[in-house]
Amino acid sequence: MREIGHFIGGKEVKGTSGRFGDVFNPNTGEVQAKVALAKHAEVEHAIAVAETAQPAWAATNPQRRARVMFKFLELVQKEFDSLAALLSSEHGKTIADSKGDIQRGLEVVEFACGVPHLMKGDFTDSAGPGIDLYSMRQPLGVVAGITPFNFPAMIPMWKFAPALAVGNAFILKPSERDPSVPMRLAQLMMEAGLPAGILNVVNGDKEAVDTILTDPRVKAVGFVGSTPIAEYIYTTGCANGKRVQCFGGAKNHMIVMPDADLDQAVDALIGAGYGSAGERCMAISVAVPVGKKTADALVQRLIPRVESLKVGPSSDPQADYGPLVTRAHLDKVKSYVDLGVKEGAKLLVDGRGFKLQGYENGNFMGGCLFDEVKPHMRIYKEEIFGPVLSVVRAKNYEEAVRLPSEHEYGNGVAIFTRDGDTARDFTNRVEVGMVGVNFAIPVPLAYHTFGGWKRSGFGDLNQHGPDSVRFYTKTKTVTSRWPSGTKEGAEFVIPTMR
Repeated sequence: MREIGHFIGGKEVKGTSGRFGDVFNPNTGEVQAKVALAKHAEVEHAIAVAETAQPAWAATNPQRRARVMFKFLELVQKEFDSLAALLSSEHGKTIADSKGDIQRGLEVVEFACGVPHLMKGDFTDSAGPGIDLYSMRQPLGVVAGITPFNFPAMIPMWKFAPALAVGNAFILKPSERDPSVPMRLAQLMMEAGLPAGILNVVNGDKEAVDTILTDPRVKAVGFVGSTPIAEYIYTTGCANGKRVQCFGGAKNHMIVMPDADLDQAVDALIGAGYGSAGERCMAISVAVPVGKKTADALVQRLIPRVESLKVGPSSDPQADYGPLVTRAHLDKVKSYVDLGVKEGAKLLVDGRGFKLQGYENGNFMGGCLFDEVKPHMRIYKEEIFGPVLSVVRAKNYEEAVRLPSEHEYGNGVAIFTRDGDTARDFTNRVEVGMVGVNFAIPVPLAYHTFGGWKRSGFGDLNQHGPDSVRFYTKTKTVTSRWPSGTKEGAEFVIPTMR
């Protein structure tokens, strides 16, 4: 049985806690590896190694740090196919989807390659008589990222690429469900020229997380996962004096206006609702058709499309999506479908009984489609994180705007319409952090920032883009004067620039 340890000080090391987690093959349900779960002392050791290595890395000029990023890009591209296959084997998403996972992570690495420009401060000449003002950005020191199972390549790169580029050392605690790709990324960073100890990967559970959150040497923590855990990490990290950014759950709506191209809208809902088996924080899980005519037409088009979804093993290039990550998660998603039926929603397509020949023990589930879902139902309020789409009918446009705006989650939303005035009004008024117009999964590109509102996001700064540089650095402002030698005497009033 393959055993996965940790990556500390530039090399893979075995776990010493004696505790292990199972890494499953989602296609078969079999345990394919054991991952070590770090104890407190192991995480402390990784932090100490990072703290020792960080000053020399911070003193390395930004051009050289950028060259490491460029080399890392090259190495990942060479291993693109093997990394995608490895990712799929532990997560269950299709190979094509895994490649997208890796690519969206690399785009943030590409952004981080511009660190010499991103780190530039401001300068004001002669702000006062003989006085110059300038600011500089400096790394925080040791920082950490706690990342989820659903994007085991993308989100670790979203976290460590900008953090390393600006001169920090990094502790990565990836999901124990699919840890192999984060481990390989750390190895490739070393091959790219990153000094030992600057990027460390510690596999583990709550014991590892709590050590990161309470150790004073860790200055900042980034997290992506469920909202209850995001809130715990945010409050605990802040209570321990850390800078914290946390991104939680979502219930992303897609508004379908009466003038929308229904064929385009249905294609978008099928891809965004069922891609990656719905295990995406940006998945569309709620369709909001406006008006009865629109709703009836949309539902009638959705039913055959959901029924014809091709579910297959992650290695099948023809599959629309693969298995869910674990049996426990599959059971949880099925329980939500049971709940929706009990709550009175109309289950138009039922995928609970799906079985795949030759993969009977795999974590597979067919697509489910609910109609007549109401805002008071738990299947509307809570994140299901599976291949389940709920149709919530809105009587008019105003109700359609209120639904996502009043939901406790505010991650992503989309509107499909041919009317520019409607789209413009919607984007201005809707209380959600990321908005798509005729675009179902509005994930911004790497040079913009990613983050939701309300209980989808905790903290003032978002992921990637300019916010990532701000999050992983501190600003120092210098007021400088070189006196000519003339004695001016003591000044007892606050200095001004008059």
